[in-house]
Amino acid sequence: MGWTWFFCILGAYLIGSIPFGVLIGRARGINIREHGSRNIGATNVGRVLGRRWGLLCFALDMAKGAIPVVVAGLLTDTIGQNPMFVPTASLWLWLVVAIAAFCGHMYSMFLNFSGGKGVATAFGVLLAMYPVLTIPALTGLVVWIAALLATRIVSASSMIAAISIPVATLIVLEWFGTHAEADVSTGDVLARGSAPLTITIAISLLILWRHRANIGRLLRGEEPRIKSRASTTSEG
Repeated sequence: MGWTWFFCILGAYLIGSIPFGVLIGRARGINIREHGSRNIGATNVGRVLGRRWGLLCFALDMAKGAIPVVVAGLLTDTIGQNPMFVPTASLWLWLVVAIAAFCGHMYSMFLNFSGGKGVATAFGVLLAMYPVLTIPALTGLVVWIAALLATRIVSASSMIAAISIPVATLIVLEWFGTHAEADVSTGDVLARGSAPLTITIAISLLILWRHRANIGRLLRGEEPRIKSRASTTSEG
């Protein structure tokens, strides 16, 4: 089982490192890192190449996060289990697989360890971590849509959504503890919940860090707003 986890983590990073935004740009005859915001994520791809290409980039970036997590969960019989009854070590290792895919996007070995801002890939890894982080991921999506409708600013919406995910995770973990088939003490909930809560906090902080330039523009009132008919895909 140890080698299974090792190869799952390594594979997650390699798959997460695939720079789909760059590949889509090359297929269309441009270097996406030299146009628009120069980011490899879905928002910039959509702005430079058009909405359908931005949506394709978002879907691929999300998939490269979700697939390694699902595969690891199936191979180790972790997916679909109440986190209160999953061995703590297995839960942590499954979360490391998620982080590996996420960091692969932001620090791609194919781009000299640079990359995108991680929103689409983060959504993919969290959504695939069924059931413990699926609901927080969907909560983040709802928050992102609501924030985007209110602000028309993709970066601000992405950061607000990122902050909401650890909060939703804490609520979901409490629910799992309350509805466990056997008595689960508060200490057990905190012990088992420390892994997903720590990882979601880490992902949120990394997303905020990758948006630090956007935060500066927001404070100066210089961050662009999307047009009413523009693509609303998240900056990945």
